[in-house]
Amino acid sequence: MMERGEPLGPIGGYMFDVDGTLILSNRALGGYQKLPGAAEVLEALNARDIPYVALTNGSAYPPAEQAAKLRGLGLQIADHQMLTPSSVAANMMPRRGVKSALILGTPGVGHCLAEAGIELCFTGDAGAEHVDAVYVGWHPDCGMKDIEAACNAIWNGAALYVASDVPFFATASGRTMGYSHAITAAIRKLTGAPMILTGKPSLHALRFVARRLGVPMKRVAVVGDDPAVEIVMARRGGAAGFAVTTGFNKAADWAAQPAVKRPHRLLEGVGDLLKLKELGF
Repeated sequence: MMERGEPLGPIGGYMFDVDGTLILSNRALGGYQKLPGAAEVLEALNARDIPYVALTNGSAYPPAEQAAKLRGLGLQIADHQMLTPSSVAANMMPRRGVKSALILGTPGVGHCLAEAGIELCFTGDAGAEHVDAVYVGWHPDCGMKDIEAACNAIWNGAALYVASDVPFFATASGRTMGYSHAITAAIRKLTGAPMILTGKPSLHALRFVARRLGVPMKRVAVVGDDPAVEIVMARRGGAAGFAVTTGFNKAADWAAQPAVKRPHRLLEGVGDLLKLKELGF
């Protein structure tokens, strides 16, 4: 565990990463294994009425479906506590005047947007190249026709929203490619369009988390396995960053990080939160 060189301010709520922190999934995101200590931490927070949410950069499943899968492992995560980049996008887009969006992703990617009243289009649909936004999410079967439709929509004035720009994430099989990162790279190479990131490490995501928890950003504890994702987000937003070594970054990797990617505390696993007396457990 990292030496306690940095003081921690008061913590009012917790945000947990999912893959590599609470669980490890298989490469197809269909099978899960619970990581040690995950259930116990959530149980302890519940017992103390401390608010928490889980925020994954995965967009394949609607939040309620993802929450049900995690509850099936024994993790106490209610539907309203499960957040995805699509949760953030559904909150942002209507406020920015987006009424229609071309979805590059599986059906679950656009679920939250549809619930928010946004008209969804997919490649080949009439009007798909005349939408207000393109939204890139989990899309393992993305092809050149999808890239072309997205580019045409952007050239016609659509804004580019991206669920995750993370190149890799941790699974039980090791490092796995983030499809939306690759898709977005192709679209931006062709169009030069700026992207609006709705997942981690964007401050859009952290602000959304803080509002859901009912605490200021600086009182959020961000717990995750990726220095360029959860810890960068925590540092940017003035939150507390807790890192775990259960993803693809081990203790030596964390020790080599620059200050902006260095956590306030380094844990072997999420269960070590319960060993930190400064957190009140």
